[in-house]
Amino acid sequence: DLSIYCGRRARLSIGNTTRIGTLPEGTVVCNVEEQPGDRGKLARSSGTYAVIISQNPETNRTRVRLPSGGKKSVHNDARATVGLVAGGNRTEKPVLKAGNSYWKYKAKRKAWPVVRGVAMNPVEHPHGGGNHQHVGHPTTVSRGAPPGKKVGLIAARRTGRLRGGQKKVADKD
Repeated sequence: DLSIYCGRRARLSIGNTTRIGTLPEGTVVCNVEEQPGDRGKLARSSGTYAVIISQNPETNRTRVRLPSGGKKSVHNDARATVGLVAGGNRTEKPVLKAGNSYWKYKAKRKAWPVVRGVAMNPVEHPHGGGNHQHVGHPTTVSRGAPPGKKVGLIAARRTGRLRGGQKKVADKD
């Protein structure tokens, strides 16, 4: 049927919301509450889901694997929706033109377009100015630099290409 049920007696079918303690291990859930009654905080983005790993009746807690791969323990009375969030692979679609990026970031914050410092005037950015687009000085800057100067590689331990492999640490048995 096309009905969705919520509450303690809701059956295990996609779209129903119920207490996470009543769901079996391996169930795919979304919109999981961190604390009982917080109306859902985990696994809410498009295409994401969490998986119930284990139930612990002694501590009254349920272990959940999050979309990030991390594991989290939530109270058995926390609610969750069975199934995953619609809109998977949203990020796979190519943007194709600047207008699509414009509308994408207009809904979020002033993060677009990103203008390079060397393309600016010296009054606008420390990398600006000059007769060619070049920085003109080392881009490393100290941790204690004043705001406004602190652009580029802040408190860099090293710069340049990573050359050579990582040294392997012998684990002691």
